[in-house]
Amino acid sequence: MKPTLFVLAAGMGSRYGSLKQLDPLGPNGETIMDYSVYDAMRAGFGKIVFVIRESFADDFKRVVLSKFDKKIPCEVCYQAIEKIPQGYAYNPERTKPWGTNHAVLMAKDIIHEPFAVINADDFYGHESFEVLADFLRSVENKRNEYCMIGYRITNTLSESGSVNRGICQTDNDGYLTNVVERIDIEEKGGRIVCPDGTGKELTIEPNALVSMNMWGFTPDYFEYAEEDFKDFLKTKGQELKSESYIPTVVNNLIVKNVVKCRVLDTPSKWFGVTYADDREQVVMKISELIRKGVYPQKLF
Repeated sequence: MKPTLFVLAAGMGSRYGSLKQLDPLGPNGETIMDYSVYDAMRAGFGKIVFVIRESFADDFKRVVLSKFDKKIPCEVCYQAIEKIPQGYAYNPERTKPWGTNHAVLMAKDIIHEPFAVINADDFYGHESFEVLADFLRSVENKRNEYCMIGYRITNTLSESGSVNRGICQTDNDGYLTNVVERIDIEEKGGRIVCPDGTGKELTIEPNALVSMNMWGFTPDYFEYAEEDFKDFLKTKGQELKSESYIPTVVNNLIVKNVVKCRVLDTPSKWFGVTYADDREQVVMKISELIRKGVYPQKLF
């Protein structure tokens, strides 16, 4: 069975200022998601599942899904605040979504095979999809075998401002031991730096591996994720802004020695539209990849 690609497309881009998942960036109106789907198809993925908010379902189906008709099977699921396990409650004043782990849970009745998770608004590069697809094919019919694509931090910085990244720590065999979240990372004077939390500046090695939310899971992830989300609701369900994140679930499972998560290196250069000023750079980078023959002038 071919692996499935799960695309997180339910969030609005607060810093970007619009619904960036649907922003046309390619020469024929292609979105970043279009390039991810194209890369996934040629890497051997067999199905695409999108999680979105039902409020923009019509636009999403018109702008995005129509392009993939008869090219690859696609399904859509919806993330909503009220979609929580039976018997649990939350603050009725909450308006913020529950986070990436909750978003993945929306597909628990759709996906039954090894699957990848990506952000809709991140450009990951075709090599990353190939590495990910190879791993997922190798863990078919297995349990507790996860992976994360690790990007060199120097390949993930924005020219428009600072970024937040999860710095990966691994053991000698390349398995993830921890992800340390760092904020306000930027290049300054030829160094990559960020605050260390004590008022001082921390230097990060340019080859440090970071998480860009590109994961590979066996389907048992849904079982663990739901239990973790139930624990989250017990302790933080009445809060207005706390979220349940994929790295938190994975970290908890690693600490408990339940799963192993291999960190897979990629030569790909990540880029995305974190800030509105990033848009022009992304358009230029896509044009350059087309010029080099990595992508055709028209994807679909």
